[in-house]
Amino acid sequence: MDKKIKILLIEDDENLGGTTSDYLAAKGFDCQWEQNGELGYKTFVKNQFDVVILDVMMPVKDGFSTAKDIRGIDKEVPLIFLTAKSMKEDTLKGFEVGGDDYITKPFNMEELVARVNAILKRSKIVSESHYDDIEIGEFTFNPKKQILSKDDFSVNLTTKESDLLTLLFKNKNDILERNHALKAIWGDDNYFNGRSMDVYIAKLRKYLKHDSKIEIINVHGRGFKLLI
Repeated sequence: MDKKIKILLIEDDENLGGTTSDYLAAKGFDCQWEQNGELGYKTFVKNQFDVVILDVMMPVKDGFSTAKDIRGIDKEVPLIFLTAKSMKEDTLKGFEVGGDDYITKPFNMEELVARVNAILKRSKIVSESHYDDIEIGEFTFNPKKQILSKDDFSVNLTTKESDLLTLLFKNKNDILERNHALKAIWGDDNYFNGRSMDVYIAKLRKYLKHDSKIEIINVHGRGFKLLI
């Protein structure tokens, strides 16, 4: 059976959020709804999503700030902005922070689904749902169960090890910015959290040595890169 496409909806309006999430669920999507940008970002870090739909004007953290943070740890997941304004400046800003599409409120639910499907076709995610088992070189990694395995080697990762490996994989062969990873997993990029992350990176390197083709390298002054 085909896996359901996972959508993260970040919308502070209770009526619109509830209606939209229910409609997407009725159309066969697995939709998770959060009501502000900060909660939405934390949910994104802990899970794998195929599409993110987010409102521009929200309390706590607005849509543009949330999108920038998401792009800091995942450069590929499609982002669709919901905006009450039809201003050209808002649209341009949405694209500048990494948005893939936008739709102006009030919108037709069928149009939203059509936009989602169009983006999925362009990004080919429909055939590449990857939020269960992830293949990392010769390893199989299950982020939900937090298990990394290869042949007769298997290790139960801690939550932080699992979250860090997930972020590295999302940015595979590209740089995972150090400060983004710290804010995403530890909530703060202070010195002590930085030292803690270095310990977890060392542990992941030890596990991944079982496949000589995989490497986590330091990018001086930037962060880390998972080479596969």
